[in-house]
Amino acid sequence: MFYDVAVVGSGFSAIAETVNLLRLLPPSASIAVVGDDPGFGRGTAYRTELHVHRLNVPAGRMSIFPDEPDDFVLWLREQKRGVPPDGFASRDDFGRYLRDRLAALLRNRDNRPTLHFIKAKALACDQCTADRVVFQLDNGTRLDAASVVLCLGVGNAELPVDPANVMGLRQERIVRNPWRLGWLSQVEPNQAICILGSGLTMVDQVLALRAHGHRGPIHVLSRRGLVSHPHLTRKVEPVAPELPASRDISVLLSALRRQVRAGADWRGVMDGLRPLTQRLWQELSREQQSRFLRHALAWWNIHRHRLAPDVFGQLDALVHGGTVIVHKGYLQTIGEAGDRLELAFRPRGRADIIGLRADWIINCTGMERAGIAHSPLLRQMREDGLISSDKLGLGICVGQNAQVLDCNGKAQPGLFAVGALTAGQFWEITAVPDIRVQARNVAVAISQYLSPTNV
Repeated sequence: MFYDVAVVGSGFSAIAETVNLLRLLPPSASIAVVGDDPGFGRGTAYRTELHVHRLNVPAGRMSIFPDEPDDFVLWLREQKRGVPPDGFASRDDFGRYLRDRLAALLRNRDNRPTLHFIKAKALACDQCTADRVVFQLDNGTRLDAASVVLCLGVGNAELPVDPANVMGLRQERIVRNPWRLGWLSQVEPNQAICILGSGLTMVDQVLALRAHGHRGPIHVLSRRGLVSHPHLTRKVEPVAPELPASRDISVLLSALRRQVRAGADWRGVMDGLRPLTQRLWQELSREQQSRFLRHALAWWNIHRHRLAPDVFGQLDALVHGGTVIVHKGYLQTIGEAGDRLELAFRPRGRADIIGLRADWIINCTGMERAGIAHSPLLRQMREDGLISSDKLGLGICVGQNAQVLDCNGKAQPGLFAVGALTAGQFWEITAVPDIRVQARNVAVAISQYLSPTNV
């Protein structure tokens, strides 16, 4: 069957694109959604069933519909969850909300496009021309569509070092992907844990361990030992940032620090930057973007991606109580020490090497930056010149309208990307408030292509 649009992917970007297409395309249109994840739309982040896993964005900013900003808050109220607009809902509830909103659109059979879910993985792109994009699927069939939206997200980052010298059952206690939660049930209450990485995924796994009855020591190792700051319990209004004309990273950061020293709430300044961030990123030279990634990214993350107040409170109590011990240093090796695992790391600012023994090692170093290595489809498309990798390793190259660019920088007709794959162009494109706007814009572009008078 030939489809007007195919959405390739199963996570949040895919469901955001799908609901916007269902709302904007005429009933005569046809949509295929291709993915092999049974939890469509929930992805890694919103599949968790642990109530301790909270959103780190207030509920009032989490509607999937940019033109209906209160929609998620209204859903929470209907479900009697008791979460106010400035509160932080569970990620499980957000996943249920996404499922409910998609189901409501699908029930409107008489006034929506045809939608087919194809449980398969796209393996290769055989054709990408002005009138047709053709994919080979792992179920032995092919998919033809006039327009395609790549919503593939990014993969889990690899371990910083190869634990090749670890043998047998001890290998099973090195958790490469913490979101495959089967490992949690195998951890004994007093075993020692070492978590690699100190970002939001680390916080999630610490809370998950505690919820499963773990009471042993948890060591956290990252290069800088930085942990996200909390949101305040009171609402902080955005503050317009006082930006200089220069687009030198050092000058920009100095101006923001000066504004905070003069009395502005740094959280308000960060929130005031949010609507300007994509434009600022695009105004930076490639050299300045690279400098930001090398020198400022870790500090950006802990100020920009803040924790819900009660989540931070739980983590802070564990740190001050000595259960969670944060180390800053550079991992050198992972090996064995009897029936345990042993890590060797160089503390930051020092030349000596320290050993650390643990029963489990959990990889929480984040997500793969490039977004291509984990996907055979994207690798094949890059090898064939249909897409190109961003020069800084931030996904694939796209234009301002999220249209995919080939190896020569030419826009591919009918081929779009949404979400983290487009970070090289937009930078801030991993959170719901940003992805939902991008998904709607892409749906509008496709809708106008199919029927210029429809929008």
